[in-house]
Amino acid sequence: MKNKYLKAAAPVMVLALGFATVQFMSAAKPAPEKKEEEQRRVSLLYAEAREDSVHLAVTTQGEVRPHTEIDLTPQVAGRIVSISESFAEGAGFEAGETLIQLDDADYRLALAQAEAGVAQAEVLLLQAKAAADVKRKQWLSINPNKQPTPLQVNQPQVDEAEARLRSARAELADAKLDLARTQIKLPFRGRVIGRDVGVGQYVTANTPLGRVFATDRVEVRLPLTDSQLQELDLPMGFVSTAENPGPTVTLSAQVGRELRDWQGRIVRTQAAVDQQTRLIYAVAEVQDPYGKGASDGVPLAVGLFVTAQAEGVQEHRALVLPRNALRNADKVYVINEEDRLDIRTVEVLSTSEHRVVVASGVSDGERVVTSTIANPVDGMEVQPITQLAQK
Repeated sequence: MKNKYLKAAAPVMVLALGFATVQFMSAAKPAPEKKEEEQRRVSLLYAEAREDSVHLAVTTQGEVRPHTEIDLTPQVAGRIVSISESFAEGAGFEAGETLIQLDDADYRLALAQAEAGVAQAEVLLLQAKAAADVKRKQWLSINPNKQPTPLQVNQPQVDEAEARLRSARAELADAKLDLARTQIKLPFRGRVIGRDVGVGQYVTANTPLGRVFATDRVEVRLPLTDSQLQELDLPMGFVSTAENPGPTVTLSAQVGRELRDWQGRIVRTQAAVDQQTRLIYAVAEVQDPYGKGASDGVPLAVGLFVTAQAEGVQEHRALVLPRNALRNADKVYVINEEDRLDIRTVEVLSTSEHRVVVASGVSDGERVVTSTIANPVDGMEVQPITQLAQK
């Protein structure tokens, strides 16, 4: 019986002895040495902020509008017999080009009748003058020393015939004008916004035919604050002249995948402050936007929303940084003397493609980061790499 208990307890004793041996060996094993890895510094390109005399850029936005935009209407009535291919939505036309032809049969008939009226009036005038000449000679032969009255020599009849001739010539001129007006033309080069009529349609005077605009120049209405107006040295109610043509302005917009630029000039400003926005509006003009004024063949199209930038005339002392140093509109990363990152908030005065001008937030000679950084942390250690500031 005793041997039976010993056989049953033997496996348990072996397991307990093995567990105790493992625990003893683990406790006797020396602890591994801990290695502290040095934090790897992020390498960053930087440029030095520099103080300089600058002319601040005034930036605003506006929509391109035509200088001249009208509803095309006829001055005479008639049935449309033909429409030019140039008079289609989006198409361009030249000055003096016939866009719509009205049926002119009635007007040609009226012209022929007016010409006959002139011929008849000329004959009546000749007859009246001849009769008056005969009367004058008869009077002088009987009364050589006495002047006749106008009635005695048929002068009223001559005056009446002359008046009839003038009236007939006026009717002839009116008939010629009406005939010419059956060819609907415009005195400027332009583009068609929309067409409202078709061939065969009968129209009367002032019937809307379509809407067009001139392409000799376009305008952009630009809102400006009082400080921006002073920066450009523009008075309220300014109108450009040959002696004072107004400041130049660069208009830019994203067309397709490319940023396009067009050159214009501010030609006038409003003489009053807008009551709703409390801003003053200036008008910039671009000449021949669909021709010579286009940007590499891309026109400054009507309806395009553009950003306008003009250089101020007043000189300022400010800090100039590379454009890629500015983050999130008003943040700059500065590497301090201990090579640690310092995230600053700056007061931006103006920005351009290559530079940003700030009034405060950094000091002259400080190192500003120009390279990208994934997860910036204020105070993190960095490895600065020199880069010259861009102008």
